Amino acid sequence: MEGKAWLHFKTITKHKVIVMKYCFQVGLYKQGLLHDLSKYYPIEFKVGAKYYLGNESPNNAERREKGYSSSWLHHKGRNKHHYEYWIDYSLEPGKILEGTKMPLCYVVEMFLDRVAASKVYYGKDFNTRIPLEYYQHSCSHMIIHPETQKLLEQLLMMFYKKGEKKTLYYIKHVLLPKKKY
Repeated sequence: MEGKAWLHFKTITKHKVIVMKYCFQVGLYKQGLLHDLSKYYPIEFKVGAKYYLGNESPNNAERREKGYSSSWLHHKGRNKHHYEYWIDYSLEPGKILEGTKMPLCYVVEMFLDRVAASKVYYGKDFNTRIPLEYYQHSCSHMIIHPETQKLLEQLLMMFYKKGEKKTLYYIKHVLLPKKKY
């Protein structure tokens, strides 16, 4: 039987390769190469190996045991494709924290990251509805900028209804050329 460290390495590498391929397809080459490199840092990798489950993030297992995930806290602070990276103190009276608007290229990477994670965790059972359902399960407690959330939802819905090929075409030829990011 393979050790958890090796299984974790294979899982995160498979995920990284899928995101990289997607990023390359839409023209985000640098992001594709750099995506999730922090998962190989000891602070993240050791947690991933220790709590490896195979069907969900090891961060969830660490969170259940400790009440927090040291790996996630490290990861989200170093990877701009996570909306949590963009949470800041609010200057609005009565509001403590708020999501700031994410640059377009990171919203796209966040979308691609969610699709790739769903593909890795669901394997042969993956379908285009799963990334949307996973998002809907967690969106009620997200601290995310409304425009960022709207775009993420639009991409997830398009992926569900129109499929991978049309969504990637839209991102590359319609969405990304519109704006400087």
